[in-house]
Amino acid sequence: MKANPELVLQKGADRRLRAGHVWIYSNEVDTRRSPLNTFTAGQQVSVLATNGKPLGTAFINPQTLICGRLISRTPDLWMTAPLLRERIATAAAMRNQRFEKPFYRMTFGDSDGLPGLVIDRFGDVAVVQISVNGMDTLQADISSCLKQDHGIQRVIFKNDGKMRAAEGLETRVESTDDPALENIMLEENGVRFEVSVAQGQKTGWFYDHRLNRAALAPYVRGARVLDVFSYVGGWGVQAAAFGARQVLCIDSSAPALELAKTNARHNGLDDKLRHCAEMPLR
Repeated sequence: MKANPELVLQKGADRRLRAGHVWIYSNEVDTRRSPLNTFTAGQQVSVLATNGKPLGTAFINPQTLICGRLISRTPDLWMTAPLLRERIATAAAMRNQRFEKPFYRMTFGDSDGLPGLVIDRFGDVAVVQISVNGMDTLQADISSCLKQDHGIQRVIFKNDGKMRAAEGLETRVESTDDPALENIMLEENGVRFEVSVAQGQKTGWFYDHRLNRAALAPYVRGARVLDVFSYVGGWGVQAAAFGARQVLCIDSSAPALELAKTNARHNGLDDKLRHCAEMPLR
């Protein structure tokens, strides 16, 4: 890769990066030596301390408060297709060690060294959300990696999050293989769920609450459970599966509540999830 532009930080602004942080704020940049208006959103840049010492590489967006997102602390290591594949493989290997079945958050953005990239796996379907300009340029490589390296049959890009607007990116929801975005199935903590990618929140599911929901089991046996802001019943249906005697789901979305009822049926729990109430937001 040819020499990339340099982003120079103000004196002392490197402390957060050295302490482990991965974001660079626009007010930390030495704009005299590296004017932000000379950069293009999505560019990869070398990050330098005020004394010229390399701090790593980053994606940059000069129009946002968080103007830099660290790619690597190694100088001249860029987010190329091979590095992307390597980091997705590392993230997937860690999830495969933890979970027996392929239903999990496969990559979780910065924490996996993949700024702005969330991939949720639903068996042989992957739902991808990209919220950073630089990562958006790698969409084709992400799709290719998932199919060639991880047995994914279908990739859905759910690029409609509010962070995309902040990054100056258009919003879109699209499938690489089939224009129809029908509901998909998943299994979490031994409980089956049906979710909507097209109409659902985020990727359709909240895998980041998976372990919290598993921890619910000892507290709900024989109890009456109220699941407020229930969405499609992630907490409520699992509470019923863990032995709750009755569950009430409340949400402002009628379609979400219909899916909560459907998910109760998928698990033979109709008798426990008898009361779903639509509560409008005020």
